[in-house]
Amino acid sequence: MAGGDTFLYYPLMNREVKVHLLPVLFEPQDVRGGIAVIIDVLRASTTIVHALANGARCVIPCGEVEDACGIAAKHPSGTALLGGEREGVLIGGFHLDNNPFAYSADVVRDKTIVFTTSNGTRALLRAAQASRVLIGSFVNLQAIVNVLAADSRPVHLVCAGTKGKITVEDCLCAGAIVDGLLTATGCSESEWTDDQLRLALDLYRRESATPETFRQAMRSGYGGRNCVRLGYDEQIERAGTTDLFDMVPEYNVGSNLITLLR
Repeated sequence: MAGGDTFLYYPLMNREVKVHLLPVLFEPQDVRGGIAVIIDVLRASTTIVHALANGARCVIPCGEVEDACGIAAKHPSGTALLGGEREGVLIGGFHLDNNPFAYSADVVRDKTIVFTTSNGTRALLRAAQASRVLIGSFVNLQAIVNVLAADSRPVHLVCAGTKGKITVEDCLCAGAIVDGLLTATGCSESEWTDDQLRLALDLYRRESATPETFRQAMRSGYGGRNCVRLGYDEQIERAGTTDLFDMVPEYNVGSNLITLLR
């Protein structure tokens, strides 16, 4: 389940790999010189991947609603869509919420998505000092693993969490990426001793033992329960589907744009 049956093999690498179970568990300068992967499985990371895969020109991440509205207003009429959520639901006056299914090709093709969410976009902006900032999820899991395995810089897997609380689904995804990296690089688990990494990897291996245990884990954590309460069962299933897309969104801090890695 950790990225399918095909792996690209890369030589053994002596480099740091860390998991941050919440954005507040690292300082912005800690990720300098490394690659940060922003993980918000339910649902910002999953939605961003869907939007770009379906032809959106770019995604502009914003920390606050007011920032998003101001940026969108500067675009020519009809070229930008406001997307995101607060408390899990559509923001008043916005075109789209944080539902990956809403970002279909007929809606987002050639559009700029100005995007703000409660957790994911804020986690991204906190990690902006990294040399590279990528968007990771289950739906592009192996693509993320391949990019990380081919790069020698330190890796920081940043779990967005929900309302300042650690969430099972983000930890699962971080663990899946670590598991994939171990396979792709030939590294030994003993080389990566970060405790948060160990927790995420152990959780993923235990809960991904069967499709049933994985599905239950996705639904039973704090973020999953919140989505169940809001009636987002189909979105949970989608967010837990591995390798729907062979593509990696990358954030450019200079332009403040998320685009597909070329």
